[in-house]
Amino acid sequence: MDTDALTAGLLQELRATRPYPALSLTMPTHRRAPDNAQDAVRLRNLVAEAANRLEADPRVSRESRAAIRAQLDRAAEEVDQRRALDALVILADADEYQIWQLPRTAPERVVLSDTYLTRNLVAAKARAQLFWVLSLSAEHAALWSGTNDGLRKENRGGFPLTAPHEEPNPQREERIGDTPSTYSSEDARNFLRTVDEKLRAVLAADPRPLFLVGLPPALALLDEVGETSRSAVGRAAKGTTAETTAAELLKDLTPALQDRQRQTAAGIQERLDNARGGNSFAGGLDEVWAAVREGRAGLVAVEEHFQRTARVTDGHLEPADDAGRQAADGQVREDIVDELIEAALDNGCEVVFVADDSLAGHGRIAAALRF
Repeated sequence: MDTDALTAGLLQELRATRPYPALSLTMPTHRRAPDNAQDAVRLRNLVAEAANRLEADPRVSRESRAAIRAQLDRAAEEVDQRRALDALVILADADEYQIWQLPRTAPERVVLSDTYLTRNLVAAKARAQLFWVLSLSAEHAALWSGTNDGLRKENRGGFPLTAPHEEPNPQREERIGDTPSTYSSEDARNFLRTVDEKLRAVLAADPRPLFLVGLPPALALLDEVGETSRSAVGRAAKGTTAETTAAELLKDLTPALQDRQRQTAAGIQERLDNARGGNSFAGGLDEVWAAVREGRAGLVAVEEHFQRTARVTDGHLEPADDAGRQAADGQVREDIVDELIEAALDNGCEVVFVADDSLAGHGRIAAALRF
């Protein structure tokens, strides 16, 4: 699965307490040859390590060990290297397995616990900056999931939708005079009401910024008959059909996406500036880590590609680039930034990502504090 499948409901299920052990396997992967040739070997080695961990753990019964190993083997066989992104996560217990391909690297790790390890999934989804795109006309509406990597057409929530075709009614036309235009017909109004209803359900289940693409009359009619268009953060007045491709749609939408990015970046900078002026600012990994753990952070801004290995000492973070010592020192965290992001989101903090080097003067990460 991809990170855009990680809904709030599914995340809650993944975090639920399970009979010990719930196994989480994470590893970095490569999108292209020749680097991706090593991924299959690394996965086999990690599966073998997981089997050894299960065998050596006295808390794991023989039945559980065999069941989990069978699920893990099925998952490893199912991994499609052609779809590899930057990391692979496999979650398995005695009854199921899940495979996640992430657009953000994750450390090589095998974890046995009573819950699945979700921080890499949460951080990857947060960094993906997901959004929805609705492309529509009077006859057709499609829903697209957007990320930093592009657009993908969705088959969910009733989408795509096609307006029912009705034969012309001469008697009705004679009564009302001229044949109504496409966007003034009651059929078009009813169709876009249905589009609005379906879209409202999608946004309620998975809230994201919404962009609209369609001819001006189509967008105007959606404004008139529905509610969802009021929340749209950007629009592109371009005609679309059922055959419109992701590349074509992205080209039309690029100006609106770029404008949204500029507005967002300016708003984040203003909030951080205000926090500095009001003595409610934290800068650097250790300060932000402490603020998040204490529940004081209201906004955390992170540079897009910022990652750091750190050692936790007396509640504070110290640089620890010797990641190889993690096995001997449980306080060394290879993915401390991802862990911080997950903790911030759990505390109701807003997490945003900014351009690399934009926070160079503040240790690549900063926070505006609630108190």
